[in-house]
Amino acid sequence: MDNPKYIFFLGIGGIGMSALARYFNNANFIVAGYDKTPSPLTHTLADEGIEISFFDDVVGIPKIIIENKGESLVVYTPAIPSDNKIFNFFSEQGFVLKKRAEVLGMITAQTVNLSVAGTHGKTTTSCIVATILQHSTLHFSAFLGGISTNLASNYYYQSASSAHISVTEADEFDRSFLQLKPKFAVITSTDADHLDIYGKREELEQSYQEFASLVPDKKDVFVAYASKDLINGVTYSASNTNADYYAIVKSRSGKGTHFSIHNNLGETPIEDVYLNIPGLHNLENALGAALMTRQAGVAIESIVAGLANFKGIKRRFEYILRTDKVIYIDDYAHHPSELRAIISSVRELYPNKKITAVFQPHLYSRTQDFMAEFAYELSQVDELLLLPIYPARELPIEGVTSEAVMELIRLSNAQCVAKEDVITVLKNRHVDVLLTLGAGDIDRLILPLKEFYVS
Repeated sequence: MDNPKYIFFLGIGGIGMSALARYFNNANFIVAGYDKTPSPLTHTLADEGIEISFFDDVVGIPKIIIENKGESLVVYTPAIPSDNKIFNFFSEQGFVLKKRAEVLGMITAQTVNLSVAGTHGKTTTSCIVATILQHSTLHFSAFLGGISTNLASNYYYQSASSAHISVTEADEFDRSFLQLKPKFAVITSTDADHLDIYGKREELEQSYQEFASLVPDKKDVFVAYASKDLINGVTYSASNTNADYYAIVKSRSGKGTHFSIHNNLGETPIEDVYLNIPGLHNLENALGAALMTRQAGVAIESIVAGLANFKGIKRRFEYILRTDKVIYIDDYAHHPSELRAIISSVRELYPNKKITAVFQPHLYSRTQDFMAEFAYELSQVDELLLLPIYPARELPIEGVTSEAVMELIRLSNAQCVAKEDVITVLKNRHVDVLLTLGAGDIDRLILPLKEFYVS
């Protein structure tokens, strides 16, 4: 279908799906959608004029779409279950259905695409790329996997008279990123994940190699040093001086990091750079973003300004409270490597404070694949509240529970609790630094916890 008029999104509340919905809505298409549950994001989409149903029933589909099958496009996320009634109706009635990744690839195919892939770090890196471009003279669009504080959205668009630049977060789930046509790419990590889709680590690694091969010139592929043996590209590191490009930290605090960018290629170092968010893992993300945008033609001055003015992302090392009594940080971490990054960064920033973490495992399959790794990383905090597993698209797996993870945790002050009991439990605890961690609906705790500690 070349020119649809009506777009219906199945799973419109997803972070990637909502960015596409905003794109089509801004382009004056008639946009509607379905999602399982309301959320702050669906409320925002509704405020922008998008009709959304939360009932898996054909009656929730706008009549104008049903009556105009030939001019309608249905976009769906792979996370939609096979028994979804709306999906099956569209399929049986012969509507044109396309996956989110295919549509994203179609609308960015004619742009100069800057793409960020990685098991973790890709959302922060792509948002930093967008902020750098904001501080340049270049016109761009951005499709992000998180709510950028600088853009106040996961979607951004500027019209351009010349070749348009697009920023995309390249999702490895379901091999979605192979639908893109990147001109420049950053690969932040290639750790094993989504093994329910790939089966084994080697299959996932092969998909990253295939993604890297989509970039026409290898000098335009920037890869974190830890993945140097897997991906052929320009390497970078926040700490390893053997990488092609590496950071030298001058000073760092709970607010940000002063550093310079050095290299082993004979180039002049880039001095006096400041990243306006803390954490060594974020420094590495910033390094990848800086190198890719420089290669794409962005001036060094714009890169430095973008990093200095980057305000972060919702649910990525996000400070909810910073008072004399309590420091509260929320993070989307849902993989052992991500837990290691956030916990080690917080430990380094606050070495003399007790760290209390509330963690919600995401997916039975991921918990099963990394049960021992989760237990090890969670054992690095001082106090742990472990919530039940958030199932998302999955059915339970026998023997895979938070209680099973708890048995492996080497921490005396740890317990499994229901989400609704978290505040009650914390009322009787002294908390120095509080972390809420996870990719499920743990974000529903953020406001109640903030209000509790403020009051």
